[in-house]
Order: sequence, then C-alpha cells, then structure tokens
Amino acid sequence: MSQAPEASREPVVTPMRVVIALCLIAPFVAMLWVGSYAKTDPAFIGIPFFYWYQMAWVLISTALTMTAYKLWQRDQRARRGGTR
Repeated sequence: MSQAPEASREPVVTPMRVVIALCLIAPFVAMLWVGSYAKTDPAFIGIPFFYWYQMAWVLISTALTMTAYKLWQRDQRARRGGTR
C-alpha cells in the first residue's frame, strides 16, 4: 500500500491565529450588539453617542484589520520558515 505524504504536523489553531480571529470578529460583535450603543448620551462635541460610537469603530476596525493582516503575514513567514 502506498501512503499519502504526511501533512504538516503544525497545529492549525495557534495562539497567533486566535488573536487574528479576535481582531476580525470584535468589530462585528460591537456593531451587532445594538443595545450597547442605542442611546444619545454621552454626547461628544455635540454628537450623540450613537453616531460617534459607530464612527469610532470605523477607525478601530481599520486598526484591528491591519493588525490581523500583519500577524497573518508573520504567521505565514514562520510556517514557511523564511524571513523575507
């Protein structure tokens, strides 16, 4: 019997990948939990909480997505064993 080549023995779920997943899931959870921000107070420079909270998440989501991408690149380099 011929055997298939062995797959990589590296774990699929690593702490790095868990952090990546949390970075990508956090904005969805924050925006889907409407009850947490469906209010007007506290206002920020005259803007009701409902609006500035969502706008803040645009910036936070950008930072988290960028962080997830950089961590993914680092993870892939580590798996390949190279340092480009």
